[in-house]
Amino acid sequence: MSMSSLQVHRNEGTMNITMLDVKIDRHDPAELHHQVAAEIRRAIADGEAKPGGRLPPAKDLAAVLGVNTNTALRALRQLRDEGLLEFRRGRGITITGTPQQSAITSHVKDLLTYARSQGYKPDEVIQIIENLG
Repeated sequence: MSMSSLQVHRNEGTMNITMLDVKIDRHDPAELHHQVAAEIRRAIADGEAKPGGRLPPAKDLAAVLGVNTNTALRALRQLRDEGLLEFRRGRGITITGTPQQSAITSHVKDLLTYARSQGYKPDEVIQIIENLG
């Protein structure tokens, strides 16, 4: 297992997260991009990475983690699609998610994994949730 320690520093009032405590285990059967996304998600959930903070460019993140740039990009896009990150040209990657949102996202992913194992499709899970709400 490799562990990379990323530094947090302040610059002009905004927190720039140049790296987080991200653990990549090449023996873990989980795909690398899922591991990277999970570690960043954990940092958001733990409050280590706060809304408004910035992540380094994908190529820098990849270099520190020892993964391909496309692997880092795939993880970052996944987090963007979950609403936890925002990409802006000229401003980089900004954390937009909160610890609560990250925790809920994690639980929903677990629910969908469980539902799939029980034969349910995502739209069926949504219908069940709507009926309960």
